Amino acid sequence: MKSVVQPPASDVHSPEVRSYNMSRIRARDTRPELLIRRGLHARGFRFRLQVRELPGRPDLVFPKRSAVLLVHGCFWHGHNCHLFRLPATRRDFWASKIAGNKARDARSCEALAARGWRTLTLWECAIRGRNRWPEHEVLDACEMFLTGTVSTAEISGEDSHGTVR
Repeated sequence: MKSVVQPPASDVHSPEVRSYNMSRIRARDTRPELLIRRGLHARGFRFRLQVRELPGRPDLVFPKRSAVLLVHGCFWHGHNCHLFRLPATRRDFWASKIAGNKARDARSCEALAARGWRTLTLWECAIRGRNRWPEHEVLDACEMFLTGTVSTAEISGEDSHGTVR
């Protein structure tokens, strides 16, 4: 007789359903990424996607401007905002996973800087959630970074609108 693994009390799905749900989460072509790609393309910016030769395989690469744009999901990259909450189940696993993602992000940004690339990190909370920016302001901030000389910048829903830090 097979033993059936019961899901934790706080999870409403079986382990198989939870595994399937998690497998459906995209790593590329996410809604925030597509929104930025369409907006920047409409403004005349040309870019490459997911360049394997670069550390961390940045989401958008602007070779003529020596700039990359990283579109980070607040949960997966452990952003300190209202969209991030550590799951109640398997807390040690998730804490370790997200800490690993943050460490990998930091290593990738350092390696990109060492190669002369400028880096803009766009957080999901700037595009969705209660502190989101209007779409045109997000695109304006991206354009300001791409046409400027700042080496590293971040756009977050936790920042005041219209500023890139």
